[in-house]
Amino acid sequence: MRYFFAASLFFRFTFLRPVAAVLTALLLGTGAASAQDYPAKPVRVVVAFTAGGTTDILARSVSQQLTERLKQPFIIDNRAGGGGNIGTENVVRSAADGYTLLVGSVGPIAINQTLFKNLSYDPLKDLVPVVQIADVPNVLVVHPSVPAKTFEEFLAYVKANPGKLNYGSTGVGTSSHLSSFMLSQRIGVETLHVPYKGANALNDLLAGRLQFMFATIPSVIQQIKAGKLRALAVSSLKPSRSLPGVPTVAEKGLPGFEAGSWFGFFAPKGTPASVIATLNKNVNDILPQLEAQMIREGADPVGGSAAQYGQFTQKEFVKWKAIVESSGAVAE
Repeated sequence: MRYFFAASLFFRFTFLRPVAAVLTALLLGTGAASAQDYPAKPVRVVVAFTAGGTTDILARSVSQQLTERLKQPFIIDNRAGGGGNIGTENVVRSAADGYTLLVGSVGPIAINQTLFKNLSYDPLKDLVPVVQIADVPNVLVVHPSVPAKTFEEFLAYVKANPGKLNYGSTGVGTSSHLSSFMLSQRIGVETLHVPYKGANALNDLLAGRLQFMFATIPSVIQQIKAGKLRALAVSSLKPSRSLPGVPTVAEKGLPGFEAGSWFGFFAPKGTPASVIATLNKNVNDILPQLEAQMIREGADPVGGSAAQYGQFTQKEFVKWKAIVESSGAVAE
C-alpha cells in the first residue's frame, strides 16, 4: 500500500506536471494567436446617432475600408438617443474584446458629462481612445434673406438688431448651440436660441424661419453650393479645405474662437493594447485614401496615435465644460 501511494505521487509529479505545463503553454499560445489574428469575426461599430448624419457618414466610410483591409465585416449599428448617450453607454457596457467599437464625437465624449447631471458613466475613463478620424469645423450660415454678405456685415447686422435674430441648433448643449452662444457672448449681443432635434433646424433655416446657424460643414455643404444658404465663416482656427475662400471667425476679429466638431474611434476600457494598435495602424493607413472624399464632403482627416487622441479629448472636455457652465445649458 505504501509502495502504491509513493508510486502514485511519483507519477503525478514526474508526468502530470510537465503535461500541465504543456497545456498551459498551449492555452497561452492560443490567446496570443487570437490577439495577433484580430479580427477573427465581425466587428460591431456603434454610431450613437441616426443614419445619414456626419458621424454616420464618416463611420461608414472608414468601416468599409477596414472591412476590405482586415477581411472581416465592420458593421454599423445606429443606437441614437439621449444626445448620443444611449449608443455610448452601450459600448461602455460591452465586452472589452475589440468586437464592439464606438465612433464618438465631441458631444457624447467631451460635452455631455457637464450637460447631463446624472450620467452613469465617464466616457473619458470608461472608454479607450483608438484614433481620431476627422475634424469637422462648424460653419456660420445665414438665410439669403439676411442682408449680410460677409462676416463683418453680419456682426454689424446683429448689433443693429439686438434680440431680433433667431438661431437654430441641433439641440441644447450641442456644438451647434454652443458655437452660436459663444459668438453672441463674444460680441455682447443677445440672440434667441431655438433648439431642434436633428435636421429640423436646417429645414427651418432653409425656409427662412431662422436667420442663422452654426452647422457642421457636411450637413450644409450642398445647400451652400446650391446658393440656398450663405457661408460667412468657419469655427476652426485654420480655414477649411472643404470651403476655400470662407474665412475663420478668429481671423475676422474674434481671436481664439474655436468651436468645431470632431470624430474618432473608441473601445471599451480594458480592450487589449494589441487590438488598439491594430485598429490605429489600419485607420491611419486608410485616411490618405479617403482624404479627397472627406474634404469634398466637409471633413478634414486627422489620424495620429491613440495617446495623442486621448490627450486631445481631455483638453476638449476642459474647454467645453467651461462653455457649458457659462451658457447655463442643462439637458432636457
